[in-house]
Amino acid sequence: MTTKSLSARNNELSDAKKQLEFLSSGLFAEGELPTFRDQLKKQFPLKPKALEILQINLGYMCNQVCSHCHVDAGPDRKEIMTIETMQHCLEAIQKTGAHTLDLTGGAPEMNPNFRWFVEEAAKAGIKDFIVRSNLTIIVANKKYYDLPEFFKKHNVHVVSSLPFYKKEKTDKQRGNGVFDKSIEALQMLNAAGYGIENSKLKLDLVYNPSGAFLPKNQKAMESDFKKALKEDFDIEFNSLFAITNLPISRFLEYLIASENYEDYMYELINAYNPEAVQNVMCRNTLSVSWDGWLYDCDFNQMLELKVNSNIKHISDYDEKEIQNRSIITSQHCYGCTAGAGSSCQGSVA
Repeated sequence: MTTKSLSARNNELSDAKKQLEFLSSGLFAEGELPTFRDQLKKQFPLKPKALEILQINLGYMCNQVCSHCHVDAGPDRKEIMTIETMQHCLEAIQKTGAHTLDLTGGAPEMNPNFRWFVEEAAKAGIKDFIVRSNLTIIVANKKYYDLPEFFKKHNVHVVSSLPFYKKEKTDKQRGNGVFDKSIEALQMLNAAGYGIENSKLKLDLVYNPSGAFLPKNQKAMESDFKKALKEDFDIEFNSLFAITNLPISRFLEYLIASENYEDYMYELINAYNPEAVQNVMCRNTLSVSWDGWLYDCDFNQMLELKVNSNIKHISDYDEKEIQNRSIITSQHCYGCTAGAGSSCQGSVA
């Protein structure tokens, strides 16, 4: 079946189950696409290493609607982590060997209990915080204007999305006006001490390709971003993370509608790097959904692939049991093992 005929299925891929069935169905040219499990060979089943990062999704609500978003986030999403589930997370934090709390969304700052949760997690002993910010939330409303100072108070590591250092590409992927607002937010973060040389306040940027292709060399792109943002806007930051778009959610729908699905999957497979498997995020990270379910990564979360363990919810958290699991993989995992590999912290090999 050709990609052109697959495009008719675009409207059928509205939920996780249908997307997973589609990815696993073998609907490729001549049906020759090898499975990711077969590709792993001696590395299957994939097992976790020591848990380092607890990544918590505080909700799918967001002030933006980005074309590549694997969470399908937007202003109309009502899924928000409750304070009860946050309490379960805090109880788990007391039991975990993880040293980093990674807060994501949507826009995690839009959860009404976001600040309370950060403060309580700090009291519980977490010292390393990551907040994945879309930047524009900082300037979206007066109630968010003080976020840079709040981040500074708790030494939060800010990881911010910026598709490109030029207005046209950024606005095309994220919406009109996003680039200008992002620049304003970055300047506010710099003013608070973030990303400045010799400052302990870390500010990293995230790049996602805008089309059906893999990101270029991360270090080379980082150099280009730093040069352009400094010269044009006097903005500084620490590192750039180049992340491969995985064929799920909105990006899968884009691939099918644009008739790029097969070509993109073959590109991922041809770039498969067994060395990248060693450091993919599912091996040192555990993902917690807005309603408390546990996943190997946030991509599996979007496909509703809960962990392969008797412990599946944060309210029942048992780290020893969780660490004995095998990691669940499927065809989308090619995205994390192509080329230099990809994770929430950028390239891995």
